[in-house]
Parts: sequence; C-alpha cells; structure tokens
Amino acid sequence: MNVTIKNPLVLGVSASLVLLIVIIETVTPANVVGAYGFVLPILLIATARNRRLMYLTVAVCIVATYIGLLRPTKPGRFVSAVINRTVVVGVLAGVAYFAMTREERKAREEAARAELALQTENLLRANAQLVEIKDALHRSERLAAVGQLVASVAHEVGTPLHSIAWHVQALGEEPGATQDMRKRVEIIDSQISRVVRIIEDLLSSTRQRKPVRSRLSVDHLVQPVVGLMGPSFAGKEVALKVEGSGAVPPIWGDVEQLQQVLVNLMANALAATQAGGEVVIAVDSHRATEEELAARERAGEPPIEAMVTLAVRDTGCGMPDEHLNQAFEPFFTTKAIGDGTGLGLFLSRQIVAAHGGSLSIESAVGKGTTVRIVLPAHVVERAAREGASDGGA
Repeated sequence: MNVTIKNPLVLGVSASLVLLIVIIETVTPANVVGAYGFVLPILLIATARNRRLMYLTVAVCIVATYIGLLRPTKPGRFVSAVINRTVVVGVLAGVAYFAMTREERKAREEAARAELALQTENLLRANAQLVEIKDALHRSERLAAVGQLVASVAHEVGTPLHSIAWHVQALGEEPGATQDMRKRVEIIDSQISRVVRIIEDLLSSTRQRKPVRSRLSVDHLVQPVVGLMGPSFAGKEVALKVEGSGAVPPIWGDVEQLQQVLVNLMANALAATQAGGEVVIAVDSHRATEEELAARERAGEPPIEAMVTLAVRDTGCGMPDEHLNQAFEPFFTTKAIGDGTGLGLFLSRQIVAAHGGSLSIESAVGKGTTVRIVLPAHVVERAAREGASDGGA
C-alpha cells in the first residue's frame, strides 16, 4: 500500500505515540485504560486528511489493542478483558470516523472558499476588462466624432492654407529677401505643409499614417524643432536648453512625425512654465532592457542593443495625480477653451508606439514635469530588410 503524507512530522509523532502506548500496555497488561491512548494518534492522523492512512492507523491501533489479550491475566478475567478491549476498539473506530468526517468537511469548506476567491478574482478581472473595453469604445466614439468634424471643415481650411503657402513661397523668392528672411520663410512653409498632413491624418479617423522611416540622427530631429520653438520661448523669457545630443546613436523613424511629437511636448512645457523658468531637452541612450527586448520580440521586431531617450523636462507648475492619470485620454485638457484640443499627448503616444517606443510622464505639483520618449536605435539589418521590401513593392 502506497501511503503518502504532506507532513512527515504528523506521521512520525503518531507512530511514536502508538509505540509508547504499546510499551505502556506491556508494562501494565491488566490495565485496559492505556489502550484509550490510541485516540491521540488517530486524531493526529485525521489532520492529514488521508483516508488510506487513517484506515492503516485504525487497523494498527485495533491490532495493538487486541494483542493485549495475549498477555497473562487473572483467572476468569479473560471474557471481561475481551469485552473491555472491544469497547476500546469501538471508541477508536468512532473517534476515527468523526475526526475524519470533520476534517473532510473542513477540507471541502476550504476548497469552496478557495473556489469562491478564484471566481471573485476572475469576476473582478472581467469587470476591469469590461471597464477598459467601455473606455476604449468611448474613446473610439469621440475620435469618430472628431473625424466627422474635421471632414466637414477640411475643405474650408485647406483652401486658405494653400493660398498662404503660395504667398509665403512668393515672399521667399523676392529679390530683396535676406538669408535670414528666407530661412524663416522655409520654416513657415514646412509648418504649413505639416498642418496639411496633420489634417489628412485626422481625416483618416484620427489614425496616424504609417511612419515613413529612415536613419535619423537625434540632432537632425531636435535642432529644427528648437529653431522653430526658440522665438516662442524667448518671447516668454523661458530658457530652452538641449543636453547630451551628440553621443547617442541614430534612430530609425519618421522625422516629420517625431518632430510633431517634440513640438507638442515643448508647447505643453512652455505653457506650464512661467517666465524665468527652464525647459530642457535631455538626450541619452541605454542598453535595451529585458522588458524592451521582450516587447520587440512580441511585435516581431529584430533585437537591438540600445534605446534612445528624449526627455522634455520643465520647471513648471506640474500636474496633480488625477490629471496625470488622464493625461493620455483623448480630449482631456486643463487649458482654456480654444487653447488646446486635448489630443496632443494622445496622438503623440500613438506616434511613438508606432515607432516601437514608449512615452511616459512624471510630474509633481510645484516641481515640474518630465515627459520621456524612448525609441529604438537604428538597426542596420532591419533598415536593409525594410529597404529591400520597399524596393520590391
């Protein structure tokens, strides 16, 4: 018979008690009271909740009880000894039955409680998923509404934009235009083109177009945005600095989309920072973590060695926790009506995610805000593969 028990200590103590009681009965063969001690190992074995082990223990105790009859007794006392020991056996069997029944009932109750806890956990998880699905549906409905709104005004907005673009180009071709004027005209023209493409993106149910990626140095990404936003920062007397952009590897991305993200983050930082404050664009790189490598593997992307981080850090008013938790929700904004749509961070995170990166926010009231973009560094093998794929298409 193969009998196992989870707690060997219970089995050891029970065996020791049986042996001790047998020794006591050997020393005092006429005293049947010692046989009642077999109740103790039976009760102990019951806590193991093992029926086969209980049957074996009861059988051993009954045999040990009747073995006492083989020892010498006074004449005429044999029948009474048999009766007394039979009573003991009956008590032992009753104790074993009730103890085992009680332990099995407790086991069923514990199993029921565990099952209830598991079902409750599953119910809570399902409820959380339902809330997430409802939120996603709500966001989709709001984004669909924006798409309809943008579609209704796109033509009216597009016509004056093209007219402005034509006049801007004409100004740049004037004979008296200086080099500095031409540079500013180029910036204005590029931003008008970007506005047109943003409207086209919003017309596609507010979904960003697929990134057109190329090998991109961080300086080539950051410096044009600094040149564009510089006058706004100077006008508000907020210092704008760039730290550590020279020593990081290039990235593989869509320069226009990523510049759109930077412009949005810098505009938010400027709006939150008072005159005399500071906004810093900190550029850095680090070895890809196991988490980042696992995420790329799930997305079917090749492994990489490094990730590039662009952090926009301001010394502004900061955000309370309740606003921080809603920062990436579409249409959530703390700005006055007309100053913002609440789509900037939402669309920025979509763009960064489409590049295989992540966007996160850290903020504290009165201490400022840091928005961190993490993007994969340029991978030569991937660039070659995607270039070949584009050529084949």
